[in-house]
Amino acid sequence: MATRSGLEKWYPEFFTKYKAFTVFDLLVDYIKEGRITLDKTMFTEKIAYHDPCNYGRKSEEKFGHGYYEEPRWILSQFVENWVDLYPAGANGYCCGGGGGTMLTPFKEVRSHYSRKKVEQIRRVEPDMIVVPCHSCHGQIKQALSEHKMAIPVKYLWEIVAEALVVE
Repeated sequence: MATRSGLEKWYPEFFTKYKAFTVFDLLVDYIKEGRITLDKTMFTEKIAYHDPCNYGRKSEEKFGHGYYEEPRWILSQFVENWVDLYPAGANGYCCGGGGGTMLTPFKEVRSHYSRKKVEQIRRVEPDMIVVPCHSCHGQIKQALSEHKMAIPVKYLWEIVAEALVVE
């Protein structure tokens, strides 16, 4: 029940009762309504976006909607130099940390599967990686460290918070 789509499918009364949103829905709404303003000069470096399996393919398969466009739209509102890792979207590679494997004793397996993600990152040569998923954040950060790549990994909402214009 991590996504809005899943709740809409399984518990349609949830939204009228609790007014719940995904972080994607919330940020898109707040930006479109002008409730938050973002500093477009805050991030000038090259930022690469990673599509998590859970918010993308798994959400699309289970609930009929993958969160591919929402995070890209959010980034486009305040980051001029952002790029996709290739392949991206539904064809993107898993980071290797899916299903919470960061907490398991299978470090060698995780490291093996994260190699594809590290190769994607190398090809793009970003200054920062942005992710919306906690498992991906930890896995990519660990994989980059193992490959001696000093690239910061940040959450999508983290850079949104850093770019907030507070008046």
